[in-house]
Amino acid sequence: MTGTLNKVMLIGHTGDDVKMHYFEGGGAIGRFPLATNETYTNRTTNERVTNTEWHNIVVRNKAAEICEKYLKKGDKVFIEGRIKTRKWQDDQGNDRYTTEIQCTEFTFLTPKGESEGGGNTQQQNSPAQNQQNTPKNDNFANQSIAKEEEEDDLPF
Repeated sequence: MTGTLNKVMLIGHTGDDVKMHYFEGGGAIGRFPLATNETYTNRTTNERVTNTEWHNIVVRNKAAEICEKYLKKGDKVFIEGRIKTRKWQDDQGNDRYTTEIQCTEFTFLTPKGESEGGGNTQQQNSPAQNQQNTPKNDNFANQSIAKEEEEDDLPF
């Protein structure tokens, strides 16, 4: 096989509400931390050990707005995407690197009404949040959201 693959699948709990950034051209980006846990038993001490790994999730455009609307801190979610490392400079001019998961698909796993987080007061009082018939799993959430993938010239 001559190709490469950059694919990530995570199931975890959100560490915070989605933070949105809007651009002049109408685009949007949403960011939130996702925690995954690994639990094992230490053979020497028979002690149960849990390690938590934090992932920076990035969602774009319509998918970001859906995540902002339905995901709250503590919700369980399935994320599928690719790893991307960004280079940036801090205030002192030092090069820094941030590794992110560019989300291409997601599925909400926390049942409606069982969200663990309180969320932002403004978001809780919005009409869309208070509707009882608002679906927790949006049909759009289970579809691919990366337009680049639709335009690929893959031979298969």
